[in-house]
Amino acid sequence: MAKKFDGDLIFLYSENARTRIREIAHMLTKSPQRLKYSLKMLEKEGFVNYPHCIFDYSYFGLILFRVYFKGGYISEKDKDYIIKELKENEYVVSIYELTGEFDLAVEMLSPNPSRFNKELKKVISLIPTLNNYKIILNLVSFVYPREYLLKSDQLADIVSKDIIVGGDRSIEQFDENEMNVVRSILENPRIRMTALAKQTKLNVKTAVSILKNLKKRKIVKGFKFVVDTNKLEINKFRLFLKLHNLNMEREKQLKEYFLKTREVVKVNKTVGDWDIEIDIESLDKSKIRYLIVQLREEFKDLIENFNIIEFYQYYQVSYLPRYLFKENISEETVSN
Repeated sequence: MAKKFDGDLIFLYSENARTRIREIAHMLTKSPQRLKYSLKMLEKEGFVNYPHCIFDYSYFGLILFRVYFKGGYISEKDKDYIIKELKENEYVVSIYELTGEFDLAVEMLSPNPSRFNKELKKVISLIPTLNNYKIILNLVSFVYPREYLLKSDQLADIVSKDIIVGGDRSIEQFDENEMNVVRSILENPRIRMTALAKQTKLNVKTAVSILKNLKKRKIVKGFKFVVDTNKLEINKFRLFLKLHNLNMEREKQLKEYFLKTREVVKVNKTVGDWDIEIDIESLDKSKIRYLIVQLREEFKDLIENFNIIEFYQYYQVSYLPRYLFKENISEETVSN
């Protein structure tokens, strides 16, 4: 039995981590004072956590690799140590735990496959138990809002229907001020403009202008919280599909299916043992089974085989690696 919670509130808060309390209060017709307490409790209880800015890393010339590890640990103490070590690696952007064939997934952003391979070997040398793994190259990701949480469909219109990250992009050039703003909102996605201006040593007007420009250029694509589906007793699974006989028309129909299915919250197009990863969430576990059966029936000509694994929880979420800024500083130092 799922916990009782305000789905509309969690939706509005998690889909835009920079939304002000008075804006949410207006949309939900609640008092800001009461809402402030409710939101504080959501964070205190860990129902929403890990606020993050969704950057399109492809504009920075980066490639996303996802590594699925098997049997890397037995005890919780071992797991805590491994996660701590992984967080130290500046190429690692996201870490999450699964239940099933794989135990842990790690996402790394690198400028090229060679650099990724070096960093992966470094991780394995530090943590020898992580020697059984699969590597997946992520081509593009589609991030969808959690509309299944909503009681009121009207609220669905206030957020982007799908955010596209990755793909074939021209690499952008960023000046020092832009990189400083990027770094600040990477480290603190909820930072207020006055604090951002102070941190980047810019006036408020300039800081606002740079952030607006980054959004306009689709480099910054949103600000979200992670919803702790485990604590809220929301069922979450990742479906892995191997496809064949794919053509442009059927691919378009598949994308439309994902877009209209409220329980689909993320789709990754990949290269490796499978072609697509689909994150599905629902308050009703039987609904997930129904959706998988429906998907297999509707696209039986495309799906060669599939696998499904239960998603447990996140330990880190980011869309840019920390090393990017160190390299930026070192290059400037050398050039000067």
